[in-house]
Amino acid sequence: MQEGSFTWGRLEKQYRSLNKWIDWTWIIVLLVAAVLLFTINLGGLPLRDWDEGTVAQVAKEILHAPAGSMSWLYPTLGGEPYHNKPPLMHLLIAGAYSLGGVNEWTARLPGSILTALSVPLLYCVGREIFRQRSCAVYSALVYLTMLPVVRHGRLAMLDGAVVCFFILMMLCVLRSRRDLRYCLGVGIAFGLICLTKGMLGLLLAAVVVAFLFWDTPRLLTSGYMWVGMLIGSLPVAFWYLAQWWEYGRTFTNVGMFSQSLNRIWSSVEGHSGPPWYYLLEILKYTWPWLIFLPSSLHLARENRNLSWAKLVLVWMGVYLVTISLMETKLPWYVFPIYPSLALVIGAKLGEIEDLPVLSSYPRFWVVSLTLLALVATAGSIYFSFVPTAKSELQLQLIFAAAAMTMALAAILAERGDRQFLKVLFWGSYVSLFLFMKSNYWVWELAERYPVQPVANMIREGTPSGAKIYTSNPEHRPSLNFYSDRNIVPASFKELQDYWHNQKQPYLLLDKSAVYALQLDSLKVIDQAEGWKLVTKDIK
Repeated sequence: MQEGSFTWGRLEKQYRSLNKWIDWTWIIVLLVAAVLLFTINLGGLPLRDWDEGTVAQVAKEILHAPAGSMSWLYPTLGGEPYHNKPPLMHLLIAGAYSLGGVNEWTARLPGSILTALSVPLLYCVGREIFRQRSCAVYSALVYLTMLPVVRHGRLAMLDGAVVCFFILMMLCVLRSRRDLRYCLGVGIAFGLICLTKGMLGLLLAAVVVAFLFWDTPRLLTSGYMWVGMLIGSLPVAFWYLAQWWEYGRTFTNVGMFSQSLNRIWSSVEGHSGPPWYYLLEILKYTWPWLIFLPSSLHLARENRNLSWAKLVLVWMGVYLVTISLMETKLPWYVFPIYPSLALVIGAKLGEIEDLPVLSSYPRFWVVSLTLLALVATAGSIYFSFVPTAKSELQLQLIFAAAAMTMALAAILAERGDRQFLKVLFWGSYVSLFLFMKSNYWVWELAERYPVQPVANMIREGTPSGAKIYTSNPEHRPSLNFYSDRNIVPASFKELQDYWHNQKQPYLLLDKSAVYALQLDSLKVIDQAEGWKLVTKDIK
């Protein structure tokens, strides 16, 4: 009897060791694949407006601030106090600047690495809630190959870091069900979210509370959980108190209401949309995985008594309803919902592992993959007729890779061969890799004039610290970042007043503004991309 118990215990120990070895292998593979995809060609394109230019500029001012200025606690933008968001990510970017210089690559690197880390973290979440390892693997791979996750995660923004910290928070919540020491990790992750994007942490904490209320209510009354939240909240409270102590009512009005709470009931800077705005964002950018979402949601509804279904339903429901009711609508606000979509789709795809080698798959899957193949083929053919240029060849290759992926996956799915999933994952990864290597992954750059030539003209043609007024009604933070100058949009009357009241004014004008203003003693310093940098001819 004792010998049998000893043998069984040894086998169980070997099984656990093998399980850990397999898990760590998957974690390393997913991390390497994610880091490669999230960092390739990271500095190949200029920073975009708005968030990238603003975040990069705040980080640069932290780096260049005089010693003793406490810019790490009181950051500035254009020399003025910056109240929009807490400075955790800006500090990480400033640290990257100090190591690799001020450039696009270092501005985007911290967010990219954190978003890449969220991929193996989501795998770990899957291992906590799914019985099968395949569901966790599929969830991580779906998340890794979602276009909006990769694209927004690579930008010098705050959202990739927030999602990474939120997945970490959810992992600690799940593990605290069997080990209360993980409650400390819940609080730390909550603090990191709040120090990155302020009051968004309260919404994500509400998602956690709703899940625990449904799944594990005992944790809501656990002293360990509240101690962990208290520890994580202390640095957040310190930061907010420090801002209030330094700026008083200005911080309350601007930092807490105008820039945060006001987004709930009014559209900030004209960014509004209908309640279904984020549903359209999901419909536009989550292909090909959107094919599997209807059946995945049906599976979650049928298994709503299980923890994984409770988690994804609460995660999607609470967060999506809340941001849909907000008046301010921005595409990246939906980012935190993508991990939950990946988990619910991963649960459905994991079922395929239990099916026979040759099985019949839903007709909708095959038809959708076929349509995607036809659309991608049409795109590749279209760009093959465009006059040959490197950029058009890039697009032709990207569409061709996507077309081959979808076509082969459709053929295998029609035959009932479950290998179609491996083709779909690998082909989607390759297609995204090619897209990130191209000049199109920051497609917003094509919507406005190229900022770098104009910034170089301003930097070379004006003294350091000069304030430049422009006839362009749009404020472009990226122009400020690249020119190291403060460029202020102004009306024609303001431009005329500034011209007449300043001894040495500097204006950035387009052709129509130069003609309409009829400025006296005009001297053109230089011109680029349709813009003229002018000043007075003091001779």
